[in-house]
Amino acid sequence: MAKIVFGAGTSHTPMLLASDETLPRFVETDQKIKHRDKEGRPVTYGDLLEKADPKLAHMVAPENLVARQNVARDATKHLRKAISAAKLDALIVLGDDQNESYLEDCRPAFAIYYGETIRNASTQHATYSHFPDWYIKNRAGFFEQEKPRDYPVHAPLAVHLLTTLTQAEFDLASSKCLREGEGEGHAMAYVHRHALDPENPVPVVPIFLNTYYEPNRPWPKRCYRLGQAIKSAVESFPAKIRVGVLASGGLSHFLVDEELDRAILKALADKDAAFLQSLPWNKLHAGSSEILNWVGIAGALEDLELNWFEYVPGYRTPAGTGTGLSFATWS
Repeated sequence: MAKIVFGAGTSHTPMLLASDETLPRFVETDQKIKHRDKEGRPVTYGDLLEKADPKLAHMVAPENLVARQNVARDATKHLRKAISAAKLDALIVLGDDQNESYLEDCRPAFAIYYGETIRNASTQHATYSHFPDWYIKNRAGFFEQEKPRDYPVHAPLAVHLLTTLTQAEFDLASSKCLREGEGEGHAMAYVHRHALDPENPVPVVPIFLNTYYEPNRPWPKRCYRLGQAIKSAVESFPAKIRVGVLASGGLSHFLVDEELDRAILKALADKDAAFLQSLPWNKLHAGSSEILNWVGIAGALEDLELNWFEYVPGYRTPAGTGTGLSFATWS
C-alpha cells in the first residue's frame, strides 16, 4: 500500500527569485500595495513605517539584504536535495491560487488537479500587470523561460484522492485541464522550477486551497483535518508507492511577524495540533493566509518528525515588510 514517507514546506515568494541588485527595489512595490498589521487590521505602508523599529533601516541595507538572501538560497538548495534523496513516486502539493486557475466565476475552497500533466508556461496573469517591469521580469522566474513544459501528474493518485476525500465528506472541485493558453499558478510553478530536480521531476498531485479570498476561505481546523484525510486516503491507495506532501507558500507576509512564524515552526516540530488548528483568524490574511497550507500538511505528517528547518526573517523595507522565509523537511 502507499505510504507518506516525506514532508516539506517552502516559501515561494518572488523575493526568493530576486537578484542582489533588485532586492532593495521591493520598497517600490511595498509602498503601493495594501497591508495589514500584525493583528490583521488594514493599514498603509506609511502607518507601518511610522511604528517600525528603527533598527530595521540597518537590517535592510543592501549588504544585509544579500546576506539573508544567501541563507535562503542555501536553504532552497538543501530542500531540493532532500526531495530528490527521498526517492518519491508522487508528491502532493498544497498551495494557494491567486486569481490564476480559479477566478470569481467559480472559486472553490479546495480543488484537486487530476490531468495526466500540468503545464508551466511564461504566462503573466493580469493580477500583476500593474507592477513595474523589473518586478514582472523578476516574477518570471516562476515560469519556463524558453517554451512551455508539461510536468507529470500522478493522475491515478489524484483521482483516488478525489473519490476518497469526497467519501470522507470533503466537497472538492476537480480540474482535469487548465484554461486554454494558461499555465499553472505560482504555488505549483515555484515547486516545479525551484524545488524539484529539473531532469527528473517527481509526478505531482496539485491540491489548491483558497487561502486568500472571502467568503469561502477554509479555517485552520478544516485545513488540518484535510491533511489527516489525505493521509488516510494515501494509505488506502492500492499501489505500493512512496509519497511526499509539500506546503507551498508562507509564512507571514507582507508584514514579517517573527513571533508568529517561530510559534508555528515550534508547533510543527512539537506536533501541537491544537495550536495549529486554533491559529488566530485575524492573523491569517493576505500573504499570511498561506500558513494554512502548512497547517494542512501538518495533519498529513502526524507520523513523521520535523528533522530540519531554516527560518529567515525576510525584511526588505524599513517598514518591516517582506516575508518570513521558511523551509522545512519531515521524515
